[in-house]
Amino acid sequence: MSTQIVEPLGPGLTRVWDVSDVVLDTHTGYQHVVVGRTTQGVSLFCDDERQSTEASQLVYHEALLVPAMLLADQVRRVLVIGSSEGVVSQLAVAEGAELVDHVDIDDVTVRACAEHLPYGYSPAELAEAERGEGRIRVHYRDGWEFLAEATPGYDVVVIDLPDENSDPAAQHNRLYGKEFLRRCAGLLAPGGVVVCQAGCPTLWRNDTLIGAWDRFTDLFGTVVYFGSDEHEWAFLTGRPDQVEDPVGRMVERLGRAGYRPASIDADTLRASTVPPYSVRVRADGRP
Repeated sequence: MSTQIVEPLGPGLTRVWDVSDVVLDTHTGYQHVVVGRTTQGVSLFCDDERQSTEASQLVYHEALLVPAMLLADQVRRVLVIGSSEGVVSQLAVAEGAELVDHVDIDDVTVRACAEHLPYGYSPAELAEAERGEGRIRVHYRDGWEFLAEATPGYDVVVIDLPDENSDPAAQHNRLYGKEFLRRCAGLLAPGGVVVCQAGCPTLWRNDTLIGAWDRFTDLFGTVVYFGSDEHEWAFLTGRPDQVEDPVGRMVERLGRAGYRPASIDADTLRASTVPPYSVRVRADGRP
């Protein structure tokens, strides 16, 4: 079965995806989920928004997690909120994490990803994580509620959700707010970091990025921007303390990291950690 998905990008702007084969089309109770084949391979859509594709998912997930792991003092305990595919959890284990708590409110989507996507968890890996065996533990819970009961000591807290938006009914928006970030920071071990998908740097889509930048710079002593040079998303990593030359530190640590990224090298780190001009100028208060 072939269909088209019209993805909203901004006011008056959409992108049309041709889906040549719809593998799954379901409403989970939280969102409308479609898995189908596009020119980018098997692809995941939630509420008509592309979440990941076979061709670009590794670039996205490395841009999200690798800079954060390099900025953290160590990567032993990791908390992942969202990220239904499970790729982030797997990358953290590859880096050497001893424990990954993966929290997602939507069990139907997580299981559908494991069943239908050729990346992320396999059904057997997910079943093991659901049982709490191995280094990854999956919790089907609301992120806000999980944080209220979580034991501090995480080296990396990852917030990987659908893009923040202006819909007052979108339950995930509260997990982008300053209070949620503050609670995430409260769970960190010394030298730990919080990383968040922060929106798109494109000028006509950057409202969520500017809002995220304001929140991070208000809450954290060190903030590192990473704008993927091969995708369309930006990410922010925050440490409560102040780190001198954080990008230099990340470049130095890249060479001895346990996980060797396929899409990020030292030059990428240097080039992709400068925030867009409009974000920097606004943040510095310059005309």
